Amino acid sequence: MELKRTPLYDRHVALGAKMVPFAGFDMPVQYSGILDEHHAVREKAGLFDVSHMGEVFVTGPAAFDFVQHLVSNDVSKLVDGKALYTVMCHEDGGIVDDLLVYRRAADSYMLVINASNIEGDVAWMLQNNPMGATIEDVSSTIGLLALQGPASIDLLAEATGYDATGLGFYTFSEPEDGRFLGLSDVIISRTGYTGETGVEVYVRAEDAGAVWDALMAVADTFGMKPTGLGARDTLRLESGYCLYGNDITTQTNPLEAGLGWITKLDASDFVGRAPLAAIKETGPARKLIGFISQERGIPRNGYDITDAQGTVIGTVTSGTQSPVLGKGIGLGYVKNDPAWTTEGSVLMVSQGRRSFEVKVTKPPFHKQASA
Repeated sequence: MELKRTPLYDRHVALGAKMVPFAGFDMPVQYSGILDEHHAVREKAGLFDVSHMGEVFVTGPAAFDFVQHLVSNDVSKLVDGKALYTVMCHEDGGIVDDLLVYRRAADSYMLVINASNIEGDVAWMLQNNPMGATIEDVSSTIGLLALQGPASIDLLAEATGYDATGLGFYTFSEPEDGRFLGLSDVIISRTGYTGETGVEVYVRAEDAGAVWDALMAVADTFGMKPTGLGARDTLRLESGYCLYGNDITTQTNPLEAGLGWITKLDASDFVGRAPLAAIKETGPARKLIGFISQERGIPRNGYDITDAQGTVIGTVTSGTQSPVLGKGIGLGYVKNDPAWTTEGSVLMVSQGRRSFEVKVTKPPFHKQASA
Protein backbone atom coordinates (compact mmCIF):
# COMPACT_ATOMS: atom_id res chain seq x y z
CA MET A 1 0.00 0.00 0.00
CA GLU A 2 1.32 3.42 -0.93
CA LEU A 3 1.93 5.49 2.18
CA LYS A 4 0.24 8.85 2.60
CA ARG A 5 2.30 11.93 3.40
CA THR A 6 1.43 14.81 5.69
CA PRO A 7 1.78 18.40 4.45
CA LEU A 8 5.09 18.59 6.35
CA TYR A 9 6.74 15.52 4.83
CA ASP A 10 9.37 17.47 2.86
CA ARG A 11 10.39 19.38 5.98
CA HIS A 12 10.93 16.16 7.91
CA VAL A 13 13.13 14.76 5.17
CA ALA A 14 15.11 18.02 4.97
CA LEU A 15 15.77 17.77 8.72
CA GLY A 16 17.13 14.24 8.32
CA ALA A 17 14.29 12.56 10.18
CA LYS A 18 14.11 8.79 10.21
CA MET A 19 10.82 8.04 8.45
CA VAL A 20 8.70 4.96 9.18
CA PRO A 21 5.27 3.66 8.15
CA PHE A 22 2.61 4.48 10.74
CA ALA A 23 -1.18 4.24 10.36
CA GLY A 24 -0.80 4.36 6.59
CA PHE A 25 1.44 7.46 6.65
CA ASP A 26 5.17 7.99 6.16
CA MET A 27 5.95 9.59 9.52
CA PRO A 28 9.08 10.80 11.39
CA VAL A 29 9.97 8.50 14.27
CA GLN A 30 12.97 10.60 15.35
CA TYR A 31 15.25 13.45 14.34
CA SER A 32 18.10 13.96 16.84
CA GLY A 33 17.19 10.84 18.82
CA ILE A 34 14.32 9.70 21.02
CA LEU A 35 16.05 10.47 24.33
CA ASP A 36 17.17 13.92 23.18
CA GLU A 37 13.71 14.79 21.93
CA HIS A 38 12.00 13.36 25.02
CA HIS A 39 14.10 15.48 27.38
CA ALA A 40 13.57 18.57 25.23
CA VAL A 41 9.80 18.24 25.70
CA ARG A 42 10.08 17.62 29.45
CA GLU A 43 12.53 20.49 30.00
CA LYS A 44 11.87 23.03 27.21
CA ALA A 45 9.73 22.30 24.15
CA GLY A 46 9.16 19.92 21.27
CA LEU A 47 7.27 20.28 18.00
CA PHE A 48 5.30 17.34 16.59
CA ASP A 49 3.64 16.83 13.24
CA VAL A 50 0.39 15.01 14.03
CA SER A 51 -1.38 15.85 10.80
CA HIS A 52 -2.11 12.15 10.34
CA MET A 53 -4.83 12.38 13.00
CA GLY A 54 -8.44 12.44 11.83
CA GLU A 55 -10.95 15.27 12.13
CA VAL A 56 -14.69 15.00 11.66
CA PHE A 57 -17.09 17.96 11.65
CA VAL A 58 -20.57 17.28 13.05
CA THR A 59 -23.07 20.03 12.38
CA GLY A 60 -26.76 20.82 12.16
CA PRO A 61 -29.75 20.85 14.53
CA ALA A 62 -29.13 17.21 15.51
CA ALA A 63 -25.40 17.64 16.18
CA PHE A 64 -25.62 17.62 19.97
CA ASP A 65 -28.04 14.69 20.15
CA PHE A 66 -25.80 12.65 17.84
CA VAL A 67 -22.55 13.29 19.72
CA GLN A 68 -24.20 12.68 23.09
CA HIS A 69 -25.53 9.37 21.74
CA LEU A 70 -22.14 8.43 20.26
CA VAL A 71 -19.72 8.96 23.15
CA SER A 72 -19.45 7.93 26.80
CA ASN A 73 -18.74 11.33 28.32
CA ASP A 74 -21.34 14.00 29.01
CA VAL A 75 -21.31 16.42 26.08
CA SER A 76 -23.97 18.57 27.75
CA LYS A 77 -21.24 19.87 30.07
CA LEU A 78 -19.46 21.54 27.15
CA VAL A 79 -19.82 25.20 26.26
CA ASP A 80 -18.45 26.94 23.19
CA GLY A 81 -14.64 26.85 23.26
CA LYS A 82 -14.40 23.77 25.49
CA ALA A 83 -13.24 20.25 24.67
CA LEU A 84 -13.43 16.89 26.40
CA TYR A 85 -11.78 13.49 26.20
CA THR A 86 -14.02 10.48 25.69
CA VAL A 87 -14.50 7.13 23.98
CA MET A 88 -17.09 5.71 21.66
CA CYS A 89 -18.10 2.11 22.23
CA HIS A 90 -19.59 -0.86 20.45
CA GLU A 91 -22.92 -2.23 21.64
CA ASP A 92 -21.05 -4.66 23.93
CA GLY A 93 -19.06 -1.86 25.60
CA GLY A 94 -15.79 -2.52 23.74
CA ILE A 95 -13.97 0.64 22.69
CA VAL A 96 -14.28 1.73 19.05
CA ASP A 97 -11.80 4.58 19.60
CA ASP A 98 -10.81 7.29 22.04
CA LEU A 99 -11.25 10.84 20.83
CA LEU A 100 -11.56 14.53 21.62
CA VAL A 101 -14.83 16.42 21.23
CA TYR A 102 -14.65 20.17 20.59
CA ARG A 103 -17.78 22.30 20.88
CA ARG A 104 -17.49 25.18 18.40
CA ALA A 105 -21.17 26.17 18.67
CA ALA A 106 -24.43 24.64 19.88
CA ASP A 107 -24.84 23.02 16.46
CA SER A 108 -21.17 22.51 15.54
CA TYR A 109 -18.63 20.02 16.92
CA MET A 110 -15.23 18.75 15.85
CA LEU A 111 -14.27 15.16 16.70
CA VAL A 112 -10.56 14.29 16.63
CA ILE A 113 -9.89 10.58 16.12
CA ASN A 114 -6.91 8.26 15.76
CA ALA A 115 -5.22 8.05 12.39
CA SER A 116 -5.41 4.25 12.16
CA ASN A 117 -9.16 4.32 12.81
CA ILE A 118 -10.40 7.10 10.52
CA GLU A 119 -12.22 4.95 7.98
CA GLY A 120 -13.76 2.64 10.57
CA ASP A 121 -14.69 5.49 12.92
CA VAL A 122 -16.47 7.47 10.23
CA ALA A 123 -18.36 4.35 9.12
CA TRP A 124 -19.38 3.76 12.75
CA MET A 125 -20.62 7.34 13.08
CA LEU A 126 -22.70 7.08 9.91
CA GLN A 127 -24.14 3.78 11.12
CA ASN A 128 -25.18 5.29 14.46
CA ASN A 129 -26.77 8.51 13.26
CA PRO A 130 -30.54 7.94 13.34
CA MET A 131 -31.08 11.59 14.26
CA GLY A 132 -29.62 12.78 10.95
CA ALA A 133 -26.70 14.98 11.99
CA THR A 134 -24.40 16.18 9.21
CA ILE A 135 -21.11 14.23 9.40
CA GLU A 136 -18.12 15.36 7.33
CA ASP A 137 -14.70 13.72 7.33
CA VAL A 138 -12.26 16.62 6.81
CA SER A 139 -9.09 14.77 7.84
CA SER A 140 -7.28 15.26 4.56
CA THR A 141 -7.86 19.02 4.58
CA ILE A 142 -6.40 19.77 8.03
CA GLY A 143 -2.83 20.01 9.26
CA LEU A 144 -2.17 19.54 12.98
CA LEU A 145 0.93 20.57 14.90
CA ALA A 146 1.51 19.87 18.60
CA LEU A 147 3.82 22.25 20.47
CA GLN A 148 4.52 20.74 23.88
CA GLY A 149 6.71 21.53 26.87
CA PRO A 150 7.15 24.16 29.62
CA ALA A 151 8.42 26.79 27.16
CA SER A 152 5.68 26.18 24.59
CA ILE A 153 3.35 29.07 25.46
CA ASP A 154 6.16 31.63 25.44
CA LEU A 155 7.55 30.16 22.23
CA LEU A 156 4.15 30.37 20.54
CA ALA A 157 3.84 34.03 21.48
CA GLU A 158 7.33 34.85 20.20
CA ALA A 159 6.86 32.98 16.92
CA THR A 160 3.31 34.02 16.07
CA GLY A 161 2.32 36.90 18.32
CA TYR A 162 -0.51 34.79 19.71
CA ASP A 163 -0.87 34.80 23.50
CA ALA A 164 -2.28 31.49 24.74
CA THR A 165 -1.73 32.15 28.46
CA GLY A 166 -5.44 32.75 28.95
CA LEU A 167 -6.41 29.36 27.54
CA GLY A 168 -7.30 26.89 30.25
CA PHE A 169 -6.65 23.17 29.95
CA TYR A 170 -9.02 21.62 27.39
CA THR A 171 -10.19 24.96 26.09
CA PHE A 172 -9.57 26.35 22.62
CA SER A 173 -9.90 29.50 20.58
CA GLU A 174 -10.46 30.30 16.93
CA PRO A 175 -8.55 33.49 16.11
CA GLU A 176 -10.25 35.85 13.70
CA ASP A 177 -9.06 35.55 10.12
CA GLY A 178 -5.58 36.99 9.78
CA ARG A 179 -4.86 37.26 13.52
CA PHE A 180 -2.65 34.17 13.57
CA LEU A 181 0.20 34.49 11.06
CA GLY A 182 -2.27 36.00 8.60
CA LEU A 183 -4.09 32.66 8.28
CA SER A 184 -7.75 31.70 8.25
CA ASP A 185 -9.55 28.73 9.82
CA VAL A 186 -7.18 28.27 12.76
CA ILE A 187 -7.95 26.49 16.05
CA ILE A 188 -5.55 26.81 19.00
CA SER A 189 -6.22 24.14 21.62
CA ARG A 190 -4.72 23.68 25.11
CA THR A 191 -4.43 19.93 24.71
CA GLY A 192 -1.70 17.37 24.12
CA TYR A 193 -0.45 13.81 24.60
CA THR A 194 2.73 14.41 26.62
CA GLY A 195 1.65 15.41 30.12
CA GLU A 196 3.28 18.83 29.64
CA THR A 197 1.98 22.34 29.09
CA GLY A 198 1.31 22.79 25.40
CA VAL A 199 -0.99 23.60 22.54
CA GLU A 200 -2.23 21.86 19.42
CA VAL A 201 -2.67 24.01 16.33
CA TYR A 202 -5.23 23.02 13.68
CA VAL A 203 -4.85 24.75 10.32
CA ARG A 204 -5.71 24.19 6.71
CA ALA A 205 -3.36 21.57 5.28
CA GLU A 206 -1.80 24.09 2.88
CA ASP A 207 -0.95 26.39 5.82
CA ALA A 208 0.79 23.79 8.00
CA GLY A 209 4.21 24.57 6.53
CA ALA A 210 3.94 28.26 7.40
CA VAL A 211 3.15 27.46 11.03
CA TRP A 212 5.96 24.88 11.25
CA ASP A 213 8.47 27.35 9.78
CA ALA A 214 7.43 30.15 12.14
CA LEU A 215 7.85 27.93 15.18
CA MET A 216 11.14 26.44 13.99
CA ALA A 217 12.50 29.95 13.36
CA VAL A 218 12.70 30.54 17.13
CA ALA A 219 13.54 26.94 18.09
CA ASP A 220 17.12 27.63 19.14
CA THR A 221 16.08 30.55 21.35
CA PHE A 222 13.83 28.29 23.41
CA GLY A 223 15.70 25.00 23.10
CA MET A 224 12.87 23.44 21.10
CA LYS A 225 13.46 20.26 19.11
CA PRO A 226 11.41 18.75 16.28
CA THR A 227 10.06 15.58 17.84
CA GLY A 228 8.96 12.28 16.32
CA LEU A 229 6.69 9.38 17.11
CA GLY A 230 9.33 7.62 19.23
CA ALA A 231 9.41 10.32 21.89
CA ARG A 232 5.66 10.84 21.55
CA ASP A 233 5.24 7.26 22.76
CA THR A 234 7.70 7.46 25.66
CA LEU A 235 6.21 10.79 26.74
CA ARG A 236 2.62 9.53 26.70
CA LEU A 237 3.58 6.37 28.58
CA GLU A 238 5.46 8.29 31.30
CA SER A 239 2.23 10.28 31.67
CA GLY A 240 0.11 7.13 31.83
CA TYR A 241 -1.95 7.88 28.72
CA CYS A 242 -3.59 4.97 26.95
CA LEU A 243 -2.68 4.11 23.36
CA TYR A 244 -5.40 2.74 21.12
CA GLY A 245 -4.42 -0.65 19.78
CA ASN A 246 -2.34 -1.43 22.89
CA ASP A 247 -4.01 -0.38 26.14
CA ILE A 248 -7.52 0.09 24.75
CA THR A 249 -9.08 -1.90 21.92
CA THR A 250 -12.42 -3.31 20.83
CA GLN A 251 -11.70 -6.08 23.37
CA THR A 252 -11.41 -3.69 26.31
CA ASN A 253 -14.03 -1.50 27.94
CA PRO A 254 -13.52 1.92 29.53
CA LEU A 255 -14.28 0.74 33.08
CA GLU A 256 -11.51 -1.86 33.15
CA ALA A 257 -9.19 0.61 31.40
CA GLY A 258 -9.48 3.10 34.26
CA LEU A 259 -11.63 5.43 32.18
CA GLY A 260 -14.65 5.43 34.45
CA TRP A 261 -14.15 9.17 34.85
CA ILE A 262 -15.19 9.67 31.21
CA THR A 263 -17.99 7.09 31.33
CA LYS A 264 -21.09 9.00 32.43
CA LEU A 265 -23.72 6.29 32.72
CA ASP A 266 -26.37 8.72 33.95
CA ALA A 267 -25.88 11.34 31.25
CA SER A 268 -27.40 9.61 28.23
CA ASP A 269 -28.24 6.30 26.62
CA PHE A 270 -25.03 6.25 24.59
CA VAL A 271 -24.05 3.25 22.47
CA GLY A 272 -22.74 0.53 24.80
CA ARG A 273 -24.21 2.04 27.96
CA ALA A 274 -26.28 -0.99 29.10
CA PRO A 275 -23.43 -3.54 29.29
CA LEU A 276 -21.18 -0.95 30.91
CA ALA A 277 -23.81 -0.29 33.57
CA ALA A 278 -23.93 -4.03 34.27
CA ILE A 279 -20.13 -4.19 34.49
CA LYS A 280 -20.11 -1.30 36.94
CA GLU A 281 -22.57 -3.16 39.17
CA THR A 282 -20.40 -6.27 39.42
CA GLY A 283 -17.00 -4.66 38.91
CA PRO A 284 -14.76 -5.38 35.91
CA ALA A 285 -13.07 -8.77 35.76
CA ARG A 286 -9.69 -7.18 35.13
CA LYS A 287 -8.07 -3.82 35.59
CA LEU A 288 -5.43 -1.75 33.83
CA ILE A 289 -2.52 -1.02 36.18
CA GLY A 290 0.70 0.94 35.93
CA PHE A 291 4.00 -0.31 37.25
CA ILE A 292 7.70 0.55 37.58
CA SER A 293 10.53 -1.98 37.31
CA GLN A 294 12.38 -2.53 40.59
CA GLU A 295 15.35 -4.23 38.93
CA ARG A 296 16.93 -4.40 35.51
CA GLY A 297 14.30 -5.13 32.89
CA ILE A 298 12.12 -3.30 30.37
CA PRO A 299 8.49 -4.43 30.06
CA ARG A 300 7.21 -4.88 26.51
CA ASN A 301 3.81 -5.39 24.95
CA GLY A 302 2.77 -9.03 25.26
CA TYR A 303 4.99 -9.96 28.24
CA ASP A 304 3.25 -11.92 31.02
CA ILE A 305 2.49 -10.35 34.38
CA THR A 306 2.69 -12.89 37.20
CA ASP A 307 2.33 -13.02 40.95
CA ALA A 308 5.32 -13.78 43.18
CA GLN A 309 4.79 -17.53 42.68
CA GLY A 310 4.95 -17.22 38.89
CA THR A 311 1.25 -17.68 38.18
CA VAL A 312 0.21 -15.62 35.16
CA ILE A 313 -2.35 -12.99 36.19
CA GLY A 314 -2.20 -10.59 33.26
CA THR A 315 -0.41 -9.11 30.25
CA VAL A 316 1.69 -6.03 29.55
CA THR A 317 0.03 -3.74 26.99
CA SER A 318 2.63 -0.94 26.86
CA GLY A 319 6.17 -0.71 28.19
CA THR A 320 9.42 1.18 27.76
CA GLN A 321 12.46 2.53 29.57
CA SER A 322 11.48 5.83 31.20
CA PRO A 323 13.98 8.51 30.14
CA VAL A 324 13.19 10.53 33.27
CA LEU A 325 13.32 7.68 35.82
CA GLY A 326 15.91 5.54 34.07
CA LYS A 327 13.73 2.53 34.87
CA GLY A 328 11.30 0.31 33.03
CA ILE A 329 7.67 1.43 33.16
CA GLY A 330 4.53 -0.13 31.81
CA LEU A 331 0.78 -0.57 31.68
CA GLY A 332 -1.03 -3.88 31.66
CA TYR A 333 -4.20 -5.74 32.56
CA VAL A 334 -4.38 -8.03 35.57
CA LYS A 335 -7.22 -9.86 37.28
CA ASN A 336 -9.17 -7.41 39.41
CA ASP A 337 -7.90 -8.44 42.84
CA PRO A 338 -6.71 -5.84 45.40
CA ALA A 339 -3.63 -7.99 46.00
CA TRP A 340 -2.53 -7.20 42.45
CA THR A 341 -4.09 -3.79 41.74
CA THR A 342 -3.33 -1.84 44.92
CA GLU A 343 -0.58 0.75 44.63
CA GLY A 344 2.64 -0.62 46.08
CA SER A 345 1.85 -4.25 45.29
CA VAL A 346 4.86 -6.19 44.04
CA LEU A 347 4.42 -8.32 40.90
CA MET A 348 6.67 -9.89 38.31
CA VAL A 349 6.99 -9.35 34.56
CA SER A 350 8.16 -12.37 32.60
CA GLN A 351 10.05 -12.12 29.33
CA GLY A 352 10.39 -15.83 28.71
CA ARG A 353 13.06 -17.47 30.85
CA ARG A 354 13.78 -14.31 32.84
CA SER A 355 11.46 -12.42 35.17
CA PHE A 356 11.94 -9.11 36.96
CA GLU A 357 10.16 -7.41 39.82
CA VAL A 358 7.79 -4.48 39.30
CA LYS A 359 5.81 -2.33 41.71
CA VAL A 360 2.24 -1.22 41.00
CA THR A 361 2.38 2.57 40.67
CA LYS A 362 -0.31 5.05 39.70
CA PRO A 363 0.75 7.21 36.73
CA PRO A 364 2.00 9.72 35.83
CA PHE A 365 5.29 7.91 36.33
CA HIS A 366 7.53 10.92 35.69
CA LYS A 367 5.96 12.75 38.63
CA GLN A 368 7.13 10.07 41.05
CA ALA A 369 9.73 11.53 43.43
CA SER A 370 10.91 8.01 44.16
CA ALA A 371 9.94 4.52 43.13
